[in-house]
Amino acid sequence: MLEIRHLSVGYARHPVIRSLSAGPLPSGRIIALLGPNGSGKSTLLKALAGLLRPSSGQILLGGADIARGSPAHRARQVAYLPQSLPAAVHLRVLESVLVAAHVPEPAGGVPDAGAAADVLHRLGIAPLAMRYLDELSGGQKQLVGLAQALIRQPRMLLLDEPLSALDLHHQWHVMDVLARETRQHELTTLVVLHDLNMALQRSDEVLLIHEGNLVAHGAPAVVITPGVLADVYQVKARVETGSQGFPHILIDSLLPRETTGK
Repeated sequence: MLEIRHLSVGYARHPVIRSLSAGPLPSGRIIALLGPNGSGKSTLLKALAGLLRPSSGQILLGGADIARGSPAHRARQVAYLPQSLPAAVHLRVLESVLVAAHVPEPAGGVPDAGAAADVLHRLGIAPLAMRYLDELSGGQKQLVGLAQALIRQPRMLLLDEPLSALDLHHQWHVMDVLARETRQHELTTLVVLHDLNMALQRSDEVLLIHEGNLVAHGAPAVVITPGVLADVYQVKARVETGSQGFPHILIDSLLPRETTGK
């Protein structure tokens, strides 16, 4: 389980997350991290990944405060896929996944080429195994980045907008893969999403952040309501159920933004 206690983190003199507490968040479930642009979603994910040091608070994974542990220990526990991937190097896809498996070396031993090929197969990108990274499209690189995260066998998986460069088919495919991997391996999976319909239909829980504060946590249908959409996103909207039984959001109009100087 993941538990966040009174976490504050930011950049230099600019605080972003302010004494945020959430959890315990159980493993084996997809947790969507939602909020408007600039609300602190990516900052929170970077703090959980160890890329930003909190000014105060605790990040407990399995009862241990990983915010105060060694970087090597955290790297064995947590895999992070950023929104903007690093520049592609001239490595074959299979080689890049094998390299990722060594960073750091997992306690159970380093996965071999067969395990790497299996991850590519589960993601539906096995045909890319012998292609070079710098030849791939943005969406293909994002799928390879997910393979590099999964091969490390983490306890917690942090994904910052993993669907942003994917077409509609691959968006749903990735969410299906994430759900299967999360349940099968009992991962704690946090996914930053901007597609609220995807969060409604494909996540198990939702954390909604606004202006650095947690404003709601719970089942997607409980958190994503017309009132919350009006207060947080400044839209007049309805949440309706389609013919297949899935909820979806319909935007009727924009609401005037409050004058906050932002």
